[in-house]
Amino acid sequence: MDIREIDETYSVTGQIQPEDLDAIKAMGFKSLVCHRPDFESPDQPVFDAVAERAEALGLEIRHVPVGPMGVTADAVALMVDALDELPRPMLGFCRSGARSTAIYEKSQHMRG
Repeated sequence: MDIREIDETYSVTGQIQPEDLDAIKAMGFKSLVCHRPDFESPDQPVFDAVAERAEALGLEIRHVPVGPMGVTADAVALMVDALDELPRPMLGFCRSGARSTAIYEKSQHMRG
């Protein structure tokens, strides 16, 4: 995992596997947001598999997929809700971390 800190409460990484969540929890993360749509590539786990393990470890998780249409207003609104409702520090993930970074930056403008 290549975890990159965006600010003191939000970091991003590329695709994670359910077995990565023990280490993620040990790093102090309290919540996760997945920005990758299911079935984007054959080697990625589906969101439910990641969510099941996250919840078993006491981590909160949301699915705010950012697909071919890019970061939409609806996705940003859902990300704002996640930021308002989930504990931090939070880890956002997608294929490379780029979408997780972009949606966070746009959500910060919406939150004002």
